[in-house]
Amino acid sequence: MKKKTASLVCYITLIGWFMAYNSYKYSKKSSLLKFHLKQSLGLGIISIITNLVIILIELFFNYPISLVILLNNMLLFILWIAGITSALYGVRLPLPIIGSLFEDKFSFIE
Repeated sequence: MKKKTASLVCYITLIGWFMAYNSYKYSKKSSLLKFHLKQSLGLGIISIITNLVIILIELFFNYPISLVILLNNMLLFILWIAGITSALYGVRLPLPIIGSLFEDKFSFIE
């Protein structure tokens, strides 16, 4: 798999991330693919955590905050589109707001 294609695939579902990771692990190591693997994994983790926190707040305090969930998911969708766009053009552009958090994390992707 080419590095731009694998960088793009890693943003599309968890299966796509594992396919791109295997491509990175068992072939020539690309810094572009490594960067986008970290960014997409970080985005996935952030999306799970923020949605769980919002849902738990809604459950424990019995406060309907569906609008907050909608706004959160819209922001995450925009970040996802930004990641896909940077992978499509083959650049190492961190995701807005959260991208710099993941540049030095996930040491298993080496």
